[in-house]
Amino acid sequence: MKLPYEEFDLSAVRTYPLASRASKVTRADFARPHQPGGSIRDFVDSLPRLLAARDFRAVVDAIVAAHRNDRAVVWGIGAHVLKTGLSPILIDLMQRGLISALATNGAGLIHDFEIALAGSTSEDVEATLGAGAFGMAHETGVELNRAIRDGVGRGLGIGQSVGAYLLERKPAHVTSSLVAVAASLEIPVTVHVALGTDIIHMHADASGAAIGEGSLRDFRYFASAVSRLERGVYLNCGSAVILPEVFLKAVALARNAGCSLDGLTTVNLDFLRHYRPQVNVVARPTAGIGRGYALTGHHELLIPLLAAAVVEGMHG
Repeated sequence: MKLPYEEFDLSAVRTYPLASRASKVTRADFARPHQPGGSIRDFVDSLPRLLAARDFRAVVDAIVAAHRNDRAVVWGIGAHVLKTGLSPILIDLMQRGLISALATNGAGLIHDFEIALAGSTSEDVEATLGAGAFGMAHETGVELNRAIRDGVGRGLGIGQSVGAYLLERKPAHVTSSLVAVAASLEIPVTVHVALGTDIIHMHADASGAAIGEGSLRDFRYFASAVSRLERGVYLNCGSAVILPEVFLKAVALARNAGCSLDGLTTVNLDFLRHYRPQVNVVARPTAGIGRGYALTGHHELLIPLLAAAVVEGMHG
């Protein structure tokens, strides 16, 4: 069949009144200009009631509601959260009772430990790798491995072990350590490790038996925390693989044991959207029982803003 060059006949096209149409965006959803002297809550309320701004407000409301109703709020944080200087923000939330449990990966633990000892962390990999010096800080390799070995040998998890070690030795910057402050507040900290991924595994003091046993113990502690997330909130911040996988398995255990996770709110917060956080944190655990959100942006901006909005929301 050959087709000719023939313009479509528009004479039969029908229209309708604009006012009769259901529209997704109305003036009531628009942002309002921020007024000088306004609070963080005023700023959040001024955001448009659309897309990520709507989701951000919903996450704030979920955390505030969980706190008011004595439900759990569990944070999972990757190392980048610590490397962007956010320890004081999370410590403040812990001290306000807004964090029920804290989970991190091996790299997160290392950065926190170095902050406690030296007040600094995050070496320049490009500058040290070629020279063979990458990951070879003596105190990190020796003391952190010792803390894990000794604590796990006493029946503790990795988070407990390092928290106890720091509180006992009181290094110069211990008050800036998430793990140490959590231990002082009796907030569970769990550390989830993949062997061979962390610089302390390159040291002779590393014990695979202790790291493996401690991390497995921490997984079971974490699963216990997750099992108490009915009408609670779980936030995954900056972990693209380890913590989303660990969270999904903890959810599976909780559901297998008959624990209700109804009303669960999950949040993935990162500057990129990755497959595993999207499916293992946002989508699968909340399917049919709760709501998952993905907030995309830089940790050093979004986490302080989220924390400030939650703190003000507590007093609203």
